[in-house]
Amino acid sequence: MFFGETAINLDAKGRMALPTRYREDLEAACGNRLVLTYSAFDAGCLWLYPEPEWERVREQVMSLSTFNASHRSLQRRLVGSATQLEPDGNSRLLLPVTLRQVAGLDKRVVFMGMGQRFEIWNEDVLNQRRIEEEKEIQEQASSEMAQLVL
Repeated sequence: MFFGETAINLDAKGRMALPTRYREDLEAACGNRLVLTYSAFDAGCLWLYPEPEWERVREQVMSLSTFNASHRSLQRRLVGSATQLEPDGNSRLLLPVTLRQVAGLDKRVVFMGMGQRFEIWNEDVLNQRRIEEEKEIQEQASSEMAQLVL
């Protein structure tokens, strides 16, 4: 299970260093065979899976009905755009230019362990998302407190 976050710089070629704390676990889990794809839900984010976990997700997504437009869209987004990756000799991952461009990944990214997968975020997008989520939490808490007071 992967957790935690690391701020990382992409180099000029679009490579990022795989955080040290995950290297041994990824070697054991998948022999460093990884799959990168778009996030199903969030702009500014890519999902990175160990290959065995990816295969499970891929099977679930592809078992959805192709007669449903939203299912086809999800299949294109996750499966059609997926690419296999392996770290180079310096434990760097080369993120394909098309995936980087669509997710808006430029220089600063955040690498987050999210259980069975990783999320790779544009740092600015993630920070803005956190601000918006905090506002929503505060508004919901205020609304709930107002109901208690009345």
